[in-house]
Amino acid sequence: MDIIKVGICGTVESSDITVIIEPNPNKGIEIELDSSVEIQFGEQIREVITSTLLELNIENARVVANDKGALDCVIKARVQAAAYRAAGSVDYKW
Repeated sequence: MDIIKVGICGTVESSDITVIIEPNPNKGIEIELDSSVEIQFGEQIREVITSTLLELNIENARVVANDKGALDCVIKARVQAAAYRAAGSVDYKW
């Protein structure tokens, strides 16, 4: 799946995450993470974001994530929704 525009999903509520995905002109996956639990879980959050993108066959994307303590399942769902929006796709493979 190719990222062609900006896709956004999520809120800034407690236990949620806002995910913004946009095309990455530098190629590869770049993640900018701001998290209230980054010291404890930053590596895991980045892993969930990266693995979710790779499951969707996305190899080039810039991700900005503002986490407020979201569980892995919430992170994955937000990344999926933002990715489909950023790809302009309605061919959902949940």
